[in-house]
Amino acid sequence: MAAAAYLGNPVLTRVALLGCTSKPQLTSLTARKMTLCLCAMDSKSVGVGGDVFSVTSSAKSGVDYLGQSTKGDMNLKLEHLEAFGADGEETLEGPIEEVARLEAQEAEDLLSDLGIPSPSSRNSPQGIFCSRTLNLRSISVIGYDMDYTLMHYNVMAWEGRAYDYCMENLRNMGFPVDGLAFDPDLVIRGLVIDKERGNLVKADRFGYIKRAMHGTNMLSTRDVSEIYGRELVDLRKENRWEFLNTLFSVSEAVAYMQMVDRLDDGAIEAAVGPLDYKGLYKAVGKALFRAHVEGQLKSEIMSNPELFVEPDPVLPLTLLDQKEAGKKLLLITNSDYHYTDKMMQHSFNRFLPNDMGWRDLFDIVIVSARKPEFFQTSHPLYEVVTGEGLMRPCFKAVEGGLYSGGSAQMIENSLNIHGDEILYVGDHIYTDVSQSKVHLRWRTALILRELEEEYSALIRSRGHRASLIELINQKEVVGDLFNQLRLALQRRSQGRPAQTLAATNINDDRLFCVCQTLAATNMDDEELTESMQKLLIVMQRLDQKIAPMLEADGDLFNKRWGFLSRAGLWDKSHLMRQIEKYADIYTSRVSNFLHYTPFTYFRSQEQTLAHDSYSFYCSHDETTADS
Repeated sequence: MAAAAYLGNPVLTRVALLGCTSKPQLTSLTARKMTLCLCAMDSKSVGVGGDVFSVTSSAKSGVDYLGQSTKGDMNLKLEHLEAFGADGEETLEGPIEEVARLEAQEAEDLLSDLGIPSPSSRNSPQGIFCSRTLNLRSISVIGYDMDYTLMHYNVMAWEGRAYDYCMENLRNMGFPVDGLAFDPDLVIRGLVIDKERGNLVKADRFGYIKRAMHGTNMLSTRDVSEIYGRELVDLRKENRWEFLNTLFSVSEAVAYMQMVDRLDDGAIEAAVGPLDYKGLYKAVGKALFRAHVEGQLKSEIMSNPELFVEPDPVLPLTLLDQKEAGKKLLLITNSDYHYTDKMMQHSFNRFLPNDMGWRDLFDIVIVSARKPEFFQTSHPLYEVVTGEGLMRPCFKAVEGGLYSGGSAQMIENSLNIHGDEILYVGDHIYTDVSQSKVHLRWRTALILRELEEEYSALIRSRGHRASLIELINQKEVVGDLFNQLRLALQRRSQGRPAQTLAATNINDDRLFCVCQTLAATNMDDEELTESMQKLLIVMQRLDQKIAPMLEADGDLFNKRWGFLSRAGLWDKSHLMRQIEKYADIYTSRVSNFLHYTPFTYFRSQEQTLAHDSYSFYCSHDETTADS
């Protein structure tokens, strides 16, 4: 609450000024409870770990019915309920479902009086979405990446300049780059570069390729089928496939696909050397790497951070809430000390209260961490001891320290906190999320900034997708009828009866198909053939309407690649499969945690299965029959 007041929350300031020296005449039960609560807090009879509440420690924690640790759970001492003017047993009598509804409504009224949004407002583009159940109360340490996590770069500005430096380096290497410009819509995160063929592809969760682009030209569905019909994307084959894990991959992918066009056109001179698509990818990667290593790009950003960084004023409050809730906060970044200090000062210091600096938020800061190796192996640890970045070797990190290098295992040992008591938050699906989970069993959160745009696009696409699904379902019904008639004709041509099925325990659509088959018994072949012809024409016309609608699905997010999380109408993308596998929760920005509190219990949603809809209909039919 104090942190919110520092940031000028007028509602909290008004509440604090109510005071407790005298009790105002409040008529509503909500206002009365709020005043009693504030008076109790002022007299220090209420507090975490105080006389009224206790918090479950690690030593006394167990697991709940969902298998999550109960560490950090708050427990109520019933004998102190009278401090709130309520008798616990008397007040909470009745069916628990009704009691829960009433108490929840009173709590929402209290939140409204405090100017705090109801938790129901979380269903939005700024939501936090859960793949694996996570009790945030049981988390002792939260570690953060910096770039594209604690600060978000303007993609057009940051990646655009990275692209410019890359192209200038390619020009110096002898490559033809005149006339090329950065196009951020050419690629999206989660695509895969096929370095052997010079293609960029989008795969579904199984690795089957659904869309592909050669150079900057999209391939037809037929071409995709002919090229990749027998191949799956296998990210373990790093010599061929390159997964676009992060927004930092955008500039490289755009440059590479444009240079593929130049290679195909024969515009790359022999003096550059004999190149295939794989060699070209190495050349582009080398040019971009030089842009980063030589420091020109970062120097430009440090000189004018306001041109590249999108500010998030509520982010400091988010981290303050977590710190004041007893979480230890870590910053673990691959960026060097000077860049980290400059960018964090710009992004945090102006939004912090009481002359706090960004360093005051973090218990331990690690720069030049060399992730993913930071999570995999051990490297020497150095303490940064001066503002100029002078370092000295050390063997253990202490709270409040600033370090370079080291390893995740060193951090665990220094804090005496291990495994699933640590949550790591980053934007890179491999470097940040996958490796911290695979090697250390840390809990993980992925920052996916594009999620806000995708969420909104999915909402706006509901009508289009509903119409498309209705057409596909209609095509399926007509197709079933056609296939049954086709089978009936086949049987009759062999001198066998068309009817073989018993019309029992089948749904309405199947029953209709069977009835059609029975009717076919009394048809002559000419009538049967005519009916099939009509159905075939209907299916062809439906296909003509479905195909362009299916092609346009996802256009509201990206006209080339569709939605980030989907591959085709029905299935998840390869990126979404990676997120579900390695990220316990995912969201668009760190400040979204502000709306969830540091005590939230994230529960994963029910995962639907292919047979769920059928079992629902069977259950519905049985219920109807019983009634």
